Amino acid sequence: MTTPTPPPAPPARGRRRAPSRMERAAGRAAALQRPRVLLALLLLLALTCVMLLDGYLRAEVGGDERVRTGASAGDVPDDVLDGGPILTFPGGRATTVSVPDKTIVLTFDDGPDPTWTPQVLEILDTYDVPGTFFLVGSMVSRHPDIVRNMVEQGNEVGVHTFTHVDLSYQSTARVTREIEQTQLALAGAAGITTTLFRAPYSSETDAIDDYSWPVYESLGADGYTSVFVDTDSDDWKRPGVSKIVEWATPEDGEGASVLFHDAGGERSQTIEALPKYIEKMKAKGYTFTTVSGAMAEQQSTQPQQSPQPQESQPAQQSGGGLQAAHHRATGATLYEGKVLIAAVAVAEWTVPALSAGLVVVGVAVMGRFAMMLVLARRHHRKRNRRRFGWGPPVTGPVSVIVPAYNEKECIEATLRSLARGTHPVEIIVVDDGSTDGTAEIAESLGLPGVRVVRQANAGKPAALNNGVRHARYDIVVMMDGDTVFEPDTVRHLVQPFADPSVGAVAGNAKVGNRRTLIGAWQHIEYVMGFNLDRRMYDLLRCMPTIPGAIGAFRREAVLQVGGMSDDTLAEDTDLTIALHRAGWRVVYEEHARAWTEAPASLGQLWSQRYRWSYGTMQALWKHRRSLTDKGPSGRFGRVGMPLVVLFQVVTPVFAPLIDVFTVYSMLFVDFRAALLAWLAVLGVQVVCAAYAFRLDREKYRYLLMMPFQQLAYRQMMYLVLIHSCVTALTGGRLRWQKLKRTGEVGTPAGSG
Repeated sequence: MTTPTPPPAPPARGRRRAPSRMERAAGRAAALQRPRVLLALLLLLALTCVMLLDGYLRAEVGGDERVRTGASAGDVPDDVLDGGPILTFPGGRATTVSVPDKTIVLTFDDGPDPTWTPQVLEILDTYDVPGTFFLVGSMVSRHPDIVRNMVEQGNEVGVHTFTHVDLSYQSTARVTREIEQTQLALAGAAGITTTLFRAPYSSETDAIDDYSWPVYESLGADGYTSVFVDTDSDDWKRPGVSKIVEWATPEDGEGASVLFHDAGGERSQTIEALPKYIEKMKAKGYTFTTVSGAMAEQQSTQPQQSPQPQESQPAQQSGGGLQAAHHRATGATLYEGKVLIAAVAVAEWTVPALSAGLVVVGVAVMGRFAMMLVLARRHHRKRNRRRFGWGPPVTGPVSVIVPAYNEKECIEATLRSLARGTHPVEIIVVDDGSTDGTAEIAESLGLPGVRVVRQANAGKPAALNNGVRHARYDIVVMMDGDTVFEPDTVRHLVQPFADPSVGAVAGNAKVGNRRTLIGAWQHIEYVMGFNLDRRMYDLLRCMPTIPGAIGAFRREAVLQVGGMSDDTLAEDTDLTIALHRAGWRVVYEEHARAWTEAPASLGQLWSQRYRWSYGTMQALWKHRRSLTDKGPSGRFGRVGMPLVVLFQVVTPVFAPLIDVFTVYSMLFVDFRAALLAWLAVLGVQVVCAAYAFRLDREKYRYLLMMPFQQLAYRQMMYLVLIHSCVTALTGGRLRWQKLKRTGEVGTPAGSG
């Protein structure tokens, strides 16, 4: 029986206990990490917002494609239905204005388009003809330069909603948002707002019905002029150039508001027909003007003064066209408009760049899976065919080093598992300043061959180095204080040392507490992500990491490279790379199994994986010169370093974007195709995982958790890696972090 450690005496009444050095260090580390975690979350939020903005601009999310036809118009005044194409509401009364005789108002819908709108503008400029462009706000925000040139050339612009929806189906709030967002886009693009409006899917005034009439009344009360057409070229039907010109021509002598399109499809016929139409109408004695020009010419001597929407001032005339409908944007409208344009510019660059990067990452991920499957199979067949064919069996005693800091829950199970081993060992427990009686528990067990070495708290690397100094034998096995070995683990682990070129051996770490959801997810990760990887790296002779839970080393090799370094948080990776560079071979022994207690909570998991990720980056940076190492010792730099950077840093950062882009594609592109693509990727991963489970003789039932792992667990690992990248860029350092243990991993009863 172990005598429990008595609790510390309570502090004197009225006095607070001063924090220990470890507590102060932990507090400082936590204070430093909080801003970095926040920055990582902000980066993710920014990316999400950028993608949502890009999708909204494409008007695919929740896109309302309904178009109302055949509705009654009993509530619409007859003089509006039969009146001119320009609808205003002076004094709250609906009034229509016709285009003067022998006058053409050229109007264009659905732009701006980067291909067709500049060609239209060039034609108008060549013939010195103004146009009135009814613009879609999402297109304005994506192509602000075209709108700026359009206005500077002297053309008028009007609102054609932000996402080109039928407003008769929309709520009042949606209508307001469609108009205001378009005005903001115009303000950001050209520094103006406008009083002109044309609803999508409207042509002549007889298209007004009882559902759309309230929209026009509301907008009229806000000072907007709604513009319809007298003649429609129907160029969107692509009937041929001659038909477009014919259909756009009004009755002889009559004025007309004429509709063309500069976007929304293939407009080559429009581009060809437009100069012919202008020449034909000029030959008939027609003049061309804008909507404002037609109103000024046709209205009485007391023209209507439209209220100016939003914060604006009357604009000045520019170029050769009238801009009476324009108002200079000021104040919040101008500022918010510029922010919108800037945000859209970021989205327009970011999403395509990420899409291209995702293709590269997807190819890399699929290539990795294929390489892992092929090489893991070769490794399994090779090692099991040779089994212990490294040379004469290694039977001599070895030293097992157990670094321990506050491991009272686990240390007994760890030491008893070593005592039951089939290979002769000496056990060195290095107590790193534990405060929970870990050293006393280890001594009280009375197990043969166990020595306890005490040291002031100095961290795991120092504890391991201290253990190496006290080791009596040439081979040292290192394990964690919460790990349990099977009876044959040490025997399997040391057999590769029969080959004198082998300097270190990685064992097969297994998750012992796999009954919880988090444990099951980590079990899948250990079997597939770690052990399948180690088989691949072993065959390529560039193993990047000997796991801290189970690894064996030649004492000579460890001392040659200077022992465990505290330069990084991943001392195991640091040491492994150093051994490669010193010319030692590092191998994987799949039959040497160790059962470890994985973090039981998300917070502990985050802390552990953050240390691993950041430490790996530190180790890679520390050994960056391995890329130029020559000879056999340079193999890791030539092969391992690029693979580790690609597969453990770059692709893990971007791989979860597969899920993000799947959601993006489901919302904005093609739901079914995106879902099938995601399921295909998941299927490949399940195949790889199933093969890994087969090699490790694990039970397949845990694979049922894999879809949920991809949806939740992988996203957390993504955030951890982003956190690590942020820390690497901003600097920072952590001490050896201690995870809370439960001691539930006992003597293994087999896998499953």
